[in-house]
Amino acid sequence: MPLMRTVLASALLAACAPVLAGTVTVITSFPKDLTQAYKSAFEKANPGITLEILNKNTVSGIAYVRETPAGQRPEVFWASAPDAFEVLGREKLLSPAPDAANAEVPDKIGSYPINDPGGLYMGQALAGYGIMYNTRYIKAHKLTPPVEWKDLLAPQWFGHLGMTAPSRSGTMHLTVETILQGEGWADGWQTLLRMSGNASQMTERSFGVPDGVNNGQFGAGPVIDFFGLSSKYSKFPVEFVYPSETSVVPANIALIAGAKNTEEGKKFIAFTLSKAGQELLLEPKISRLPVLPYKDLAGKIPQGYPDPAEIAQRSKVHFDADLSQTRYYVVQALFDQTITFRLSDLQAATKAIYEAEQKLGDKAKTGQAAELLDQARKLAWSPLIDPKTAADPEFLKVFTRDKKDASTNKQITQLEGEWSGKAKANYEQAVKLARQAAAL
Repeated sequence: MPLMRTVLASALLAACAPVLAGTVTVITSFPKDLTQAYKSAFEKANPGITLEILNKNTVSGIAYVRETPAGQRPEVFWASAPDAFEVLGREKLLSPAPDAANAEVPDKIGSYPINDPGGLYMGQALAGYGIMYNTRYIKAHKLTPPVEWKDLLAPQWFGHLGMTAPSRSGTMHLTVETILQGEGWADGWQTLLRMSGNASQMTERSFGVPDGVNNGQFGAGPVIDFFGLSSKYSKFPVEFVYPSETSVVPANIALIAGAKNTEEGKKFIAFTLSKAGQELLLEPKISRLPVLPYKDLAGKIPQGYPDPAEIAQRSKVHFDADLSQTRYYVVQALFDQTITFRLSDLQAATKAIYEAEQKLGDKAKTGQAAELLDQARKLAWSPLIDPKTAADPEFLKVFTRDKKDASTNKQITQLEGEWSGKAKANYEQAVKLARQAAAL
């Protein structure tokens, strides 16, 4: 009997005890310096809860959530790209978490809502997009410090840039969209093609660009601000500038629908939005812009730290997340087929044009040589899709359908093959025309 009473007492105690805290899994594209700081601080503030970081680029993260069955998904999605959250929301893969919000967070940054009006995700930090450059590198190569995107299109920047693709990086996707929205479809793609023609490499991840600028592999590259700022405040020989065509938008956090541990997932979201969570953003190795107003973080803001309200006010771009979301996969596919997978061909065309311009001098401005060079530039630096097609709802629908559907997959594969083949032919013809011009 004593043994029976002991077993019963143990069972009763177990039934009355609080449920043991579990694991909160966060899927994120953010670097380890940031995620480790939040893991340590959150676990210290919430004994018994383990924070598991599942690091994937934003595009892979969306695919992971989409492909994981309900009831087995991670709890939290945390990334910089608002259009990625629009995609997840459209596919009903996010759940509102209003009890995790911080009422002190303003409604807007400039004209852009910090939190999703539909309540599916919240801004956790603010992010701008710009140019990071290595001060020693540009001095050694006698390059002018860039201020605007257009500065990176100059012939002297050929071979000195590092870039990544929007299909590999949510932050690069935002940079691409910022340029497209700031300049319009046709002019924006011309900027992207010319900038990519000057690139020496398309890195595998967004981290590859700032790492390459830090170590002098690249002279400059387009990055999200926290890459440039964290390197600068960590004493690397780098600077970061916001072009006039930039956007300040929230880096978001959201509760995933069908997660295993929803309530504790909300606790983590609430922690990141608390004053303690926001102050972590200001650590030198992180260097992100908080969503809490600077007045609420008095004494914590480093001297000379960027003011997101001021950047948003002077920016020429009012970012449209809905527009970005509707053409999300089209932009990625077009970039990959005409730039990422055709980089050597684009580089060759760009180099041939520069060499012809340099050889011809003033002769490149008039006559047959000018006509040939103009044709070469159009072939190398014009998008394969015109603005009307890019805005056609029926065309855009093709890329939002389920790619597991055989007919959809066939249609997309055929389009991508056509773009790739056309890009290759255009670049090769541009090289021939530029060389013909140079021979005159």
